[in-house]
Amino acid sequence: MHDNTTPLRLANAWDAGSARLIEAVGAPAVATTSAGFAWALGYPDGRLLPISEVVASAARIIRVLKVPLSVDIENGYSDDPKTVADNVMRLVELGVAGINIEDGFDEPALLASKIEAIRNAVSKSGNDLFINARCDVFLAGLADKPKQADASIERGVQYASAGADGFFLPAIANPVDIEKVVSAIRLPLNVMAIPGLADAATLGGLGVRRLSAGGSISQIVLGKAKAIAQDFLQNGRSESFNDGALPYSEIQQLFAGL
Repeated sequence: MHDNTTPLRLANAWDAGSARLIEAVGAPAVATTSAGFAWALGYPDGRLLPISEVVASAARIIRVLKVPLSVDIENGYSDDPKTVADNVMRLVELGVAGINIEDGFDEPALLASKIEAIRNAVSKSGNDLFINARCDVFLAGLADKPKQADASIERGVQYASAGADGFFLPAIANPVDIEKVVSAIRLPLNVMAIPGLADAATLGGLGVRRLSAGGSISQIVLGKAKAIAQDFLQNGRSESFNDGALPYSEIQQLFAGL
């Protein structure tokens, strides 16, 4: 799915219902958003989810999908590479096809060690897993702007050597930076949809092979829910409940026979 000239587009889901809906509108694969995942489970975003909650939610999503699922596991929910690998194997045993795992403010060597531990554990089990290494240099401003592409490349080379299959650079948008990273890293480049980013076809021409929505769809859904709930609670109006609502029967049909 990462070999096409047009990037694989992932409209990130946050629970079983959203995952099934995204699959139903034509997604060839589904990925989760860690932020949306956390909010749906009653936690703030930011590495606070218990791994048991992550595994249970992934199991519910796997139950309703036919297409491959990639799960965002943030930092793997531990600083110990072996524990991270054990956490990932719980997802592999469910049938998850891929993961995102991030560096954030951690040292790049720590993520490289986690990737290596995951790769070894998956290989020993006889399974396969797409490991998408997320680098937060652009997203978190971990280097001065003129040096962000080079700093990202340095990390990407390290993650590729450790066994990553993909390289995720959220918040990169400048075409010059994108082309520079693509030419320097042998892994498929994943970018995140943000205002000002080129469309998928243009990104494909730059060498991008994966385009993620991130938490945006879940944020929009929550924004709509807030507005409708406020209108109903404050004004008692019922008219807004017909504003773009999916018919009950259509939603039911998504889950019929599962």
